[in-house]
Amino acid sequence: MTPKAATAALRLLAQVLLTLFGLLLATFLIARVVPIDPVLAVVGDRASAEVYQRVRAELGLDQPLWVQFYRYVSLVLHGDFGRSVLTRNLVTADIARFLPATIELATAATALGVLLGIPLGVLAAARQGSWLDQLIRVVGLLGYSIPVFWLGLMALLVFYAEIGWAAGPGRLDVFYEDRLAPTTGLLLVDSALAGDWAIFRSALAHLLLPAGVLGYFSLAYISRMTRSFMLDQLGEEYIVTARAKGLSEARVLWRHALGNVLMPLVTVIALSYASLLEGSVLTETVFAWPGIGSYLTNSLLSIDMNAVLGGTLVVGVIFVTVNLLADLLYRLLDPRMR
Repeated sequence: MTPKAATAALRLLAQVLLTLFGLLLATFLIARVVPIDPVLAVVGDRASAEVYQRVRAELGLDQPLWVQFYRYVSLVLHGDFGRSVLTRNLVTADIARFLPATIELATAATALGVLLGIPLGVLAAARQGSWLDQLIRVVGLLGYSIPVFWLGLMALLVFYAEIGWAAGPGRLDVFYEDRLAPTTGLLLVDSALAGDWAIFRSALAHLLLPAGVLGYFSLAYISRMTRSFMLDQLGEEYIVTARAKGLSEARVLWRHALGNVLMPLVTVIALSYASLLEGSVLTETVFAWPGIGSYLTNSLLSIDMNAVLGGTLVVGVIFVTVNLLADLLYRLLDPRMR
């Protein structure tokens, strides 16, 4: 590794560590600023003053603020987010149980957005000003405008309740629940590894509708950004030169122009994926999807701050990690960035 590359790697590492430290500090301050007494959440409002003071000392809330922050960081670095008041389980165990459902949903939705959004964006740019361009832009505009909970409810009403094309809420039919031993927590992966194709079909049927709803919003964002990037490239001189050489329009569009917008598209896709991971609360609520969004919502309503802060921290770390991977992939695809 050259000195310049080593310096760039150290700078990137410092940025990531500083971001994670800021995330730790933010979650700690949120726990201290919200008008919720964590001691009462544990002992209840009928506990005696003696029990209250004892639990307060056990939680370290009688210590100076900097001591509390040091203890908080130490526990987090050891993977200890405390125990959930709502489920009575360790928060880490709850997150390990609920997070895979959100990852499965967000991954399927992002894949749908990429597979449809990029071709639609390319076609819209190639036919700028035509009826096809206008149609694709309207589809994208609707994706930005329609509330996700309304679209989810309408999708359930039409495709599940009325015509019966889709499975209902949840991740599996009731008959298959607790029949599959979790390995990764991803039902499609676990059922395929176990060779249980009945569960695989049930999980896929339940995934299609919520993934389609979320994927529509991902499609709207990706298609819009693809169109914008492509329009910038189609006005460049190398495109004019390629056409003057007699290259087919398909080759000019899909190889030359699209090849040069793949790098910024990586960032767009990463941001879309990360936003779906942290912003799928309404979709999970409508479809009774047992993901991290539903877990955090129920925890917040139950004033379960250990679960809320632990889940928020994990989602934040995932967001930072996805953006870091996108940056590394950007450097890999573009030699000029190395």
